[in-house]
Amino acid sequence: MPALRPLPLRIFLAPLLGAALLLSACSEQTPQSPKEKTTRPSPPATVSTTVPSGATLTIRYSRPSANERKVFGGLVPYGQVWRTGANEATTFAVDKPVTVQGKPLPAGKYALFTIPAEKEWTIIFNKTPNQWGAYEYEPAQDTLRVPAQPTQVAKRVEQFTITTNSTGQVTMAWENTQVTFAVK
Repeated sequence: MPALRPLPLRIFLAPLLGAALLLSACSEQTPQSPKEKTTRPSPPATVSTTVPSGATLTIRYSRPSANERKVFGGLVPYGQVWRTGANEATTFAVDKPVTVQGKPLPAGKYALFTIPAEKEWTIIFNKTPNQWGAYEYEPAQDTLRVPAQPTQVAKRVEQFTITTNSTGQVTMAWENTQVTFAVK
């Protein structure tokens, strides 16, 4: 009877290494708890208002900081789809049909993307609200695209900020740029 030889160590380590890599990849995709989100470098924020038509709009987003970087035309390139914040795609929800920049938007929850440019931005309402960033953005899922004009702000805005008011104005500001669009 021939002597038994020990199996090479790589036969045992390869499956373990593969499993560890798979587990690591999966853990990066799992949504974080609300407490973990507040400790992110770009913390979450929510703004909500009721517009004159009676519709309530709610925007959930993350607030990255400029940290002395050039934001628009630098960190956020011109002419490319941007998640409009950080981390998960920004969401825009309305409980009743509204108009945005005069164009109809059905009630629902949308991913709010933008395409920044020097002279005109495109505001995008996409049917797939639960996305990480804009990595899986599909233009075929857009419900509405509207233009908006950027303006310069006098005082630098360090952390990306979205505000709303009861007249339905939504303003996004960061670094030295702000963009406003109307929801009615």
